Amino acid sequence: MKPTSKHLLLLLIDIALLNIALWFSFYLRYEGRIPLSFMQAWGYLALAMVTIRIVCFVVFGLYQSLWSYSSLPELLQIFKAVLVSSILQYLVNDILDFGISRSVFVIDFGVVLILTGGARLAIRMRRELLNGWDSRHKPVKRILVVGAGYTGALLIREMLREHTSTHRPVAVVDDDPSKISRRLHGVPVVGKLDQVAQVSRKYDIDEILVAIPSAPRSRLREVVNQARKTGLPVRILPGILAMANGEVSFNQAREVRIEDLLGRKPVRVNLAEIAGYLQGERILVTGAGGSIGSELCRQISRFSPGILLLLGRGENSIYEIDQELSSSFPAVRKKAIIADVRDRMKMERIFRDYRPTVVFHAAAHKHVPLMEDAPDEAIKNNIFGTKNMAELADKYRAKRFVLISTDKAVHPTSVMGATKRVAEKIVQYMAAHSKTKYCAVRFGNVLGSRGSVVPLFQKQIAAGGPVTITHPEMTRYFMTIPEAVSLVIQAGAMEETGEIFLLDMGEPIRIVDLARDLIRLSGFEPDEDIKIQYCGVRPGEKIYEELLTAEEGITTTKHERIYVSKPRIMTNWVQFQKDLLELEELLAKGDWVEMTEKLWQIIHDEEQAKEWEKETASSRMHS
Repeated sequence: MKPTSKHLLLLLIDIALLNIALWFSFYLRYEGRIPLSFMQAWGYLALAMVTIRIVCFVVFGLYQSLWSYSSLPELLQIFKAVLVSSILQYLVNDILDFGISRSVFVIDFGVVLILTGGARLAIRMRRELLNGWDSRHKPVKRILVVGAGYTGALLIREMLREHTSTHRPVAVVDDDPSKISRRLHGVPVVGKLDQVAQVSRKYDIDEILVAIPSAPRSRLREVVNQARKTGLPVRILPGILAMANGEVSFNQAREVRIEDLLGRKPVRVNLAEIAGYLQGERILVTGAGGSIGSELCRQISRFSPGILLLLGRGENSIYEIDQELSSSFPAVRKKAIIADVRDRMKMERIFRDYRPTVVFHAAAHKHVPLMEDAPDEAIKNNIFGTKNMAELADKYRAKRFVLISTDKAVHPTSVMGATKRVAEKIVQYMAAHSKTKYCAVRFGNVLGSRGSVVPLFQKQIAAGGPVTITHPEMTRYFMTIPEAVSLVIQAGAMEETGEIFLLDMGEPIRIVDLARDLIRLSGFEPDEDIKIQYCGVRPGEKIYEELLTAEEGITTTKHERIYVSKPRIMTNWVQFQKDLLELEELLAKGDWVEMTEKLWQIIHDEEQAKEWEKETASSRMHS
């Protein structure tokens, strides 16, 4: 730490105080009549004793602390430094035979502790008095803290310590009866969680802070809805932050978001395992400008890749993520590449030039209704784009290939879902014929992605409604983008090959419930301020989504939030290759009807194979 003028001033103050303490200790010990021998040698004596003290103070870091924020840990460091330096002084006295009485060292120990500790406390008191004076002239928001647990206590203590803060906790509510009528760092616990509205009126609250990260999301939703009815600003401490390492700060609190109410435990990943397979590797991310692809790039950059290749068709989105990473991770070597995964020659050149060792294939067309009207584009991108990338990963000996798939690939009813199912089959085929480790990761809808309903609902709410929903019983699995991507990266570290990994998406959520929560978070009441209208199921859509077929089966992995499906059907890979070749020929002819029929034939043949296997297994069991 570079010395400053403040450090030098504190050092000079300590030198003066240590000399005063030493003189005072001799004065007390000898009742004002200090022997002549000590007086004559005082210069050498004081130099030796004070030097020992200062060296110990430096070693114990007393000049590195911010003493205007000093508290018990800093005072403990002072005690250690004074104790050790007193012991050293006593040893030096014996070695050099200064003849100083033992009682002098005892007195000096106490006086030094009082003077040096008092000086540092005086610095803090000066700061608090000045800031307290300044805060009288600043508007202060009165805060109601929801939750009297560990997190709430930390936040209250921080707000009370930081006198320059414009927020002051004045009351707490909690459901634990033993805490009610008690005080938390001097702030009274005045009621239960369902009394938020009454307490807010009684204590003239300006803002509500929800600090219950471990509460069930159903309970959290109730509390937030009650808090919203007060019309006051409501902020929350995100559970993922609060539970990651136990360190929380008032600055982490933010407005409540829809993902806070989803009802799942925070995702935890094995960072050491992830770092092991990404660090120093040449990593290619396709679709790097998209919602999933860009978050993949952000999280991969944390693990020091050898080079990160950002590949995508849209120049603006690739430019934006490239600029963002340059700012956030300036030390990461990267290359932005504008290219299309459907262009086999261009992809071949990229693999030949950069030799990626890990490939995350996120490039895909995902909008179900649009792909119903453009099946050729879905087939080109989702099937043959995947085929290009998977084959080149094998040819250029990549270590791992991870396909981003979707729950719509299960019992597909849409062109998009069917193409992603065929893409999964391509990955499984390559895994059976290559040394590269292939896997697909299947998950549901991602909040905040470009295809999510949330941005659409937010626009409709901002316009005054109505919020349009296809069907009152429409349900979907939801996960936040960072959660989904962290699990995708974790799945890529698994040692299996050819497997389809499923992410634990929690319980499916009704779209109408999601819409109602969003309306309330926006400060309105559903069906009163903002109407909800049902517009009918669109082509290719399901009312319910599934993450796996009944025939696939599911087993756990070493990660509690990742499962693996193990298809048991014996795929005829020769026929599968012929089907892909025929589909490619139909694509070249531009016959939409025939190519769509062929796509469904491939899916239908697979479904028939599953039924055949199911019947065969049943007959074997009966025999």
